Amino acid sequence: MRKCKTVAARSATALALLATAAIATGATAPQQDLETFQDYFGKRFPKVSFDDFANGSYALDEVLRQNWEAIEEFPPYETAIEEGGELWNTPFQNGKSYADCFAGEQAIANAYPRWDGNRKSVVTLPMALNECRTSNGEQPLPYKKGKLMSLLAYVAFESRGQKTQVDIPADDPDALAAYEQGKRFFYTRRGQLNLSCAHCHVAYPGQLLRSETLSPALGHTTHWPVYRSKWGEMGSLHRRFAGCNEQVRAKAFSPQSDEYRNLEYFLTYMSNGLPLNGPGSRK
Repeated sequence: MRKCKTVAARSATALALLATAAIATGATAPQQDLETFQDYFGKRFPKVSFDDFANGSYALDEVLRQNWEAIEEFPPYETAIEEGGELWNTPFQNGKSYADCFAGEQAIANAYPRWDGNRKSVVTLPMALNECRTSNGEQPLPYKKGKLMSLLAYVAFESRGQKTQVDIPADDPDALAAYEQGKRFFYTRRGQLNLSCAHCHVAYPGQLLRSETLSPALGHTTHWPVYRSKWGEMGSLHRRFAGCNEQVRAKAFSPQSDEYRNLEYFLTYMSNGLPLNGPGSRK
């Protein structure tokens, strides 16, 4: 009974956070949202260090962590990193390569997602890689799985240890609007189950949903792409977004849609300061 009351009290606290997120009645400054968000998780899980939130549910449960660390001894994403390195270093038909698009750097993960003021939209790393291809006469790669995941795995591996550092330009109303749209998506109920992203990942992280331990929203974007045992292959963050939408019986959007790019913009900003630790492995 006491445990049930504790869970209920925590849920009430979480839902109070949602109520103060200004999703229905107006906007708050991103920095204020960030401080409220990170402070909430710090108080909810006082034994978890800030950097450890990058490890998702494995930061919350010791048994899960031990099993995950055993898998990481021989990680299932190693071949993806190798393939991605080969793709990165293979010239396009015009003689140029990915390095020419990114000033010779491959450790570029913490530069994305970013706001493009000229296009008035969020640019993600998968988008930037495909735009590099098309600008050099190559065909774009599929966004959910396949060779693009290997490229992302290579870039993520080279970027390990970088700090998440998304910027929301305070003087650009379009950037602020994209951020607010991502925030609204995160906190809005949807689907036949009438649940928001926040219900699982703010109100109930650490609790079981069937056989899965729900992960905290803080750190959701640090470890992509991931090899999921359920998929049996590498997959993208937007593929996971779509899966979550389908689980609550809601409409799933296309990878790199405005909805998912804005959601990624919001969620990554909420994880500012956390180390990047992709690629990852998950159940």
